[in-house]
Amino acid sequence: MINTEDFIERLQKVIDYYGESASSFAEKIGVQRSSISHILSGRNKPSLDFILKILHTFPEVDLYWLFNGRGNFPSGTKNEKVQNEIQGKTTNEVSEVKTNQQIKIENTEDKTIERIVIFYSDGTFKNFKN
Repeated sequence: MINTEDFIERLQKVIDYYGESASSFAEKIGVQRSSISHILSGRNKPSLDFILKILHTFPEVDLYWLFNGRGNFPSGTKNEKVQNEIQGKTTNEVSEVKTNQQIKIENTEDKTIERIVIFYSDGTFKNFKN
């Protein structure tokens, strides 16, 4: 479960870090200004879509830090265990991902994996950054 009060503090820290107002931040991540206002006031809880929009727009924001306060922001310092697990991996080394279905990943030599997020059915997730 996400602690809404702590999430609000971390969201405000992200907004302040980038020197944005709540309305300009909303515009950048592609949500309505009222969405930011309602989350910052504690009226609404952030949706997964909202969190993913932040991570997509501001890649320096660490998923674990934003979601539960673990990790660092900005994510200049990286978790060594995760780095060791994914270091040197490219899409050439990944042939398929197995979940409820198989997903084939195109073999592209000129691209590297930037981030992998695995969501589990119990609501937990793992974030791997390259």
